[in-house]
Amino acid sequence: MHPWLALALAGFFEIGFTTFLKLSENFTRWIPSGLFLVCAALSFSLLSSATKSIPLGTAYAIWTGIGAAGTAVVGFLVFKDPFSLARAFFLTTLVGSIIGLKWVSA
Repeated sequence: MHPWLALALAGFFEIGFTTFLKLSENFTRWIPSGLFLVCAALSFSLLSSATKSIPLGTAYAIWTGIGAAGTAVVGFLVFKDPFSLARAFFLTTLVGSIIGLKWVSA
């Protein structure tokens, strides 16, 4: 698998594991807890694979950025977390930073 695709998928599985972490209700619900473990294992495995070709700092920054931005969006849409224009602005700058890191990476 291409390392950048692996990294993007790792970020999406990070969104999955943070979402299922919330839904697990402190690991008291079995199905969300199991899905948390599956998403976490896939996320870390794909991140590890990506770091074979992508510098660690770049891969980690992009992985956490995808996860943070995506989790915030899930929070807004699914969990009714507070939304403001300021939060939207800073999430947009985060996504821009992720794109910038990919653009300047070899």
